[in-house]
Amino acid sequence: MAGLKDFILFKWLKQLKDWVESFSEKPNGERALFIFSFIEASFFPIPPDVLLIAMGFSVPKKAFRFALICTAGSLAGAVLGYSIGMYFGDVGESMINFFDPSKNAVDKIDGWFIEYGFGGILLAAITPIPFKVFTIASGIFEYPFWLFMTASLIGRSFRFFLVSALFYFFGKQIKPFIDKNFEILAILFSILLVAGFIGLRYLH
Repeated sequence: MAGLKDFILFKWLKQLKDWVESFSEKPNGERALFIFSFIEASFFPIPPDVLLIAMGFSVPKKAFRFALICTAGSLAGAVLGYSIGMYFGDVGESMINFFDPSKNAVDKIDGWFIEYGFGGILLAAITPIPFKVFTIASGIFEYPFWLFMTASLIGRSFRFFLVSALFYFFGKQIKPFIDKNFEILAILFSILLVAGFIGLRYLH
């Protein structure tokens, strides 16, 4: 474990966590959480869970408030992603294909929509699969907006409130564990993030 702590990447991640915790109780922290959630749902590759976890870790009593902010920002971003796909289809396709080196992600997602529809959006909203790909694709394929928003609301709420519940109810017990095992947890989170993008390639 000592060797891991010597890596520059992990030092940077630890500094980032400390920096986030330093402003988590300030209004700017909540504003940043909303913005981060908003852009992630439409074009940004890093999920907002990074900031949500850090803020819940720092102030467990506000964990559900943070989850609500995260959900609201993500839903607003989902509307933007849907609009990009609906009104700027070519731009939307380019953005989707950016996340898949094979450059045929749109065709894959089309088949996914035909087979799973509502469930596909719900799964993307909960899992590490890039959510912005499905917000944009929903607009491109003109998936019913109200169904799209319903799936997004259910999935995003479940994901963010589940994470926040851990900190709200078990914050004091979790905090020492995260401090002690931060490097390993950072590796696991990175693996999940990469797995989400890899999973996109194997949609069929």
